[in-house]
Amino acid sequence: MPLKPKHTATIPASGSDVAHGKAVLAQEIRGLEELAASLDGAFSKAVACIAGISGRVIVSGMGKSGHIARKIAATMASTGTPAFFVHPGEASHGDLGMITSGDAVLALSNSGETSELSDLVSYCKRFSIPLIAVVRRHGSMLVEAADIAMVLPEVPEASPTGAPTTSTTMMLALGDALAVALLERNGFTRDDFSVFHPGGKLGQAFIRVSDLMHSGDGLPLVTESAPMREVLVTMTAKSFGCAGVVDGKGALTGVITDGDLRRHMQPDLIDKRAGEVMTKNPVGVRSQALAVEALKIMNDRAITSLFVVDNGIPVDILHIHDCLRAGVDSK
Repeated sequence: MPLKPKHTATIPASGSDVAHGKAVLAQEIRGLEELAASLDGAFSKAVACIAGISGRVIVSGMGKSGHIARKIAATMASTGTPAFFVHPGEASHGDLGMITSGDAVLALSNSGETSELSDLVSYCKRFSIPLIAVVRRHGSMLVEAADIAMVLPEVPEASPTGAPTTSTTMMLALGDALAVALLERNGFTRDDFSVFHPGGKLGQAFIRVSDLMHSGDGLPLVTESAPMREVLVTMTAKSFGCAGVVDGKGALTGVITDGDLRRHMQPDLIDKRAGEVMTKNPVGVRSQALAVEALKIMNDRAITSLFVVDNGIPVDILHIHDCLRAGVDSK
């Protein structure tokens, strides 16, 4: 078939293009609705089976199903269920050795008769590895061989040629449903998610203050009765441009910044006590707060450092540069 000629001018979209697009989406929505209505005990058994294994989920499929399988494996792996994709063709040429007796196999096939999956199916049977199938046809080879079979509803493809469209959308959604059900069962949290996503917007959004704050001897603290000479030495030595002021119980009652020094710039400043110069009731942030919250506070108040306070006690300090280096964005 000859290649379509390249056009140098933009062809305006016609109303029929939009109509075709809406028809495709409507058909795939119908598929998802029928899939949701069809979920039954097989889904619950699949979740329980995967939750009960000691190893990983091996997701496999050929062609379009294989592309969906890769995404399902990636979603599971990032949400607390160890998983990876094995190509059925490569499995027949040595990659079966990647699958252990503690694993479970999730095999995707539209027809359920994909010949490339046969060696993988045989391997599962030989070594008693749980085999979970996602197929579109009852009575197919894969359904008969599987320990658990989830059969997709008989909803026509959105393409007039029968190309996998609605079926792959349902497969993908079913994989998401499995991953999230396992996430809920395992008590996987946003904190756990951030561990697996140290890069990118999602990882940055879940970084906590405790992940970035300074610790140990770097905390610039003085007492309310400390002379300003001592305050100035502390501020200079710690290099945060501020000092926290604490009472007799160690609670943070104030903060002294470069701005406070300028506002109190009088000949007797050195003779004053920290409690006389400090800004009272300073804003702080909890150690378990999201770093994006701390950055927003600093931006809103035009400050560069923020004391980390738990139960009224300053436990550390966070600088705006710590947030920026980690890629935290307050937007």
